[in-house]
Amino acid sequence: MYHIKTFNKISPAGLSRLRSEHYAVSDAEEAPEGILVRSAKLLDMDFPKNLLAIARAGVGVNNIPIDRCSENGVAVFSTPGANANAVKELVLCAMLMTSRDVAGSCNWVRSQAAAGVVVSGVVEKGKSAFAGPELYKKAVGVIGLGAIGALVSNACLSMGMDVYGYDPYLSVDAALRLDRHIHVVKDVSELYRRADYITLHIHFTKETYHLIDAAAVSNMKRGARLINLARGEVVDDDAVLAALETGRLSWYVTDFPNNRLLQSKRVTPFPHLGASTPESEQNCAVMAVDSLREYLETGNVHNSVNLPPVNFPRSGCMRMCIIHRNIPAMLANITRVLSTDGANVANMSNKSQGAYAYTVVDLDTKIDHILVDDVTALNGVIRVRIIE
Repeated sequence: MYHIKTFNKISPAGLSRLRSEHYAVSDAEEAPEGILVRSAKLLDMDFPKNLLAIARAGVGVNNIPIDRCSENGVAVFSTPGANANAVKELVLCAMLMTSRDVAGSCNWVRSQAAAGVVVSGVVEKGKSAFAGPELYKKAVGVIGLGAIGALVSNACLSMGMDVYGYDPYLSVDAALRLDRHIHVVKDVSELYRRADYITLHIHFTKETYHLIDAAAVSNMKRGARLINLARGEVVDDDAVLAALETGRLSWYVTDFPNNRLLQSKRVTPFPHLGASTPESEQNCAVMAVDSLREYLETGNVHNSVNLPPVNFPRSGCMRMCIIHRNIPAMLANITRVLSTDGANVANMSNKSQGAYAYTVVDLDTKIDHILVDDVTALNGVIRVRIIE
């Protein structure tokens, strides 16, 4: 029986995939092997020793202490692509709203009615204040070409826009999702110079903190519209507010508002609506649960942010899963211990990701805890577990 602790409300579409005969799932589990979370911050949480994995029903994992999890052998999973369509649609909405000042025009009409004016008599004259450009044949710059960025790029292209994409970590799989007419640039400055609209679809990391700063804004096409549905921290608020004052930027849409940003009438704030659709919440919950369940039951790794992907068919009567540091001679030491303790290896898979590695060993023979203890004692081994 695995115990799964939930934080936030997880869609029943995902939770229903955890069979009650094998899983105890609630927000009251005190010593869980797994955690399911959405936006709750776990940065200061004391993790129980038996915690094996955390799955977030969402893409960003800045609410989870990744380094601490890795050091304690806790796998962390996210759900890339599960909310991509929801975010894509909101990006298109943001582009249309800021081009035509849809929110401002609606507020103006309501203010006229509230003042006792006959609305039908003033709209023709007043509408000129809200005129704005069409999207057709304008240029859009998409920073980050993962699951969301690819959908946004292709959708904008289908609307007749000229699309420029930038992603220094563009994978082959991601590139294959892009229409061949999209201009993928190697220098983000080229995107800045050409784009009438710039939309961000990147993770928040130390490297992306304030990626959009004063220097970046100074390189942008004058009057560009900036859309940030990624993370608030990737944009320097001071730089954006200054650019809105001078007209360097004509509009800023953010899904991460704060009181300071709201001082500008040229900021359109969304209350973190990017993935707030029932379809997206269901997709995220299902993907998070499936990744967590697969890892707990088979040791295979899908959609992890701190362990390499592993899809290893079961070939023995017992499986040993080892999280360890990516250091020389580790595999030789593991096989030496297994051989010394009389364990027969049926198959072995080893993959590394940065400073950490993950080894899966299928054994033909049943083993006892002494062997597990011997492997655990190896220098560099972080966690060993057995799946029977």
